[in-house]
Formats: sequence, structure tokens, C-alpha cells
Amino acid sequence: MSAVIHLQALGLTEYEARAYTALLALGRAVPARVARQAGIPRPKIYETLERLEGRGLAARVGQNPLEYAPLSAREYLARARRSFDDRLGALDRDLSRLAPDPAPEAVYHLYGEAAINAMCEDLTLNARSSVVMAGSAELLGRLERLTPRGVQVSQASLSGLPSVAAQGQRAFLLARDGEAAVVAHFIEEGQVGEAHGVHTHNPVIVHLIEGYVRLAAQHNAAEAGQGVPVTGEH
Repeated sequence: MSAVIHLQALGLTEYEARAYTALLALGRAVPARVARQAGIPRPKIYETLERLEGRGLAARVGQNPLEYAPLSAREYLARARRSFDDRLGALDRDLSRLAPDPAPEAVYHLYGEAAINAMCEDLTLNARSSVVMAGSAELLGRLERLTPRGVQVSQASLSGLPSVAAQGQRAFLLARDGEAAVVAHFIEEGQVGEAHGVHTHNPVIVHLIEGYVRLAAQHNAAEAGQGVPVTGEH
């Protein structure tokens, strides 16, 4: 039963999860009946129900005979959600103390198409106001589809401009919110080597990339006989 698996993922033991789902099905029952419904050995059902009571998932509703009833699953999920959020917050604070945010001038190397694509997608998905990008039409299209609603998108091809990649390579540039950027070099088909690039929050590099992409967009528009660069809002 999938509910049992999900309850175990939230920290219940298998017996606890099975007993709780059995109680939900029965509504109210003596331990022996819960054991039969859940497929739990009789000697284990009493301690299992006591643990459920301790977790706030079950309550005794009778003494003669002893009966148990399930408590609200919604309340348990709300408590579990609050507990998980609290743990995430504590983890975030602890990790921040261990590894503070990188210096703005730091530059991190990326190796392989998978790493580059993942970083470009991450930056795009987390954009708040703007994304500027230039390069492969296929990657431009994929990233544009990932751009959050309301974010301004500027994109261009790099054809007709001085290359920023070595021979046999094609460049891809992306800047997000004026805060972060990727400069990537993909390997042309038939050429030898591995795609590589850098990710940075250096404001000078981010500004240069934004300017170069806008220049590329203006060049594309001029070549097409238009007066405006290619932009759009999601």
C-alpha cells in the first residue's frame, strides 16, 4: 500500500504505518482486530498502538474492552511539514556557518555539457527579473521555456560577431538578474574535446556578458532589417 510507504518515509516504522492505515480503515477497533487488519503479530500490536498514541496518531477510546481510534491524518501531516521546514531552516543556518556564500569575484569552472546545461537551467529557473542569453538556438529555446512568468528575456545568436570561442567550438552566454552568469564553450560536431565553461557572480563579467548579448541582439535585428532586438516577457 502506497500510504504505508509514504508514512515510513515520514519516520514511522512499518508496523506503525500499517497499524495507522488499518485504524483509518476501521475507524475504531480493539487491538486484536487492528492486528488482523494490518497483518501485524498479536504480541507486537500493543506496543505499536502505544507508539502511535505517543506520536499523536491514535487515541484510546475505551478501556473495557480496550479500543483505539485514529487521530487526524491532516494534523499529523501539518506537524510533519512544520517539523521538516524547521529542520531545513536549521540545516540552512548550519551550512551557512560552515560554508559562507562565495565571494562575488569567484569564478567556478564547469566541465561537460551536462554540468553546463544544469547550471544554465538552474539560473534560468531562479530568475526574478531578467535573463539575457545568446548562442545555440536549441538551448535558447529550452531555456526560454523554463523562464518563470513575468521575467524579461533577451536572446540572440552570436553569428556575425567576433567569436568568443576557439576554433571548433561554439559559445553560449547567459546572465541572470544582473547577478550571475555562465560563459560556456561547446564542442562542434566532429571536433575533439570536452565542453567547458565558467559560472560567476563577478559583477564586471556579468555586466560584460549582458552588454555583449545586447550587442548581438542589435546585430541580429539589423541583419534582419528590424529596428529592435529580440526580447519578450514570460
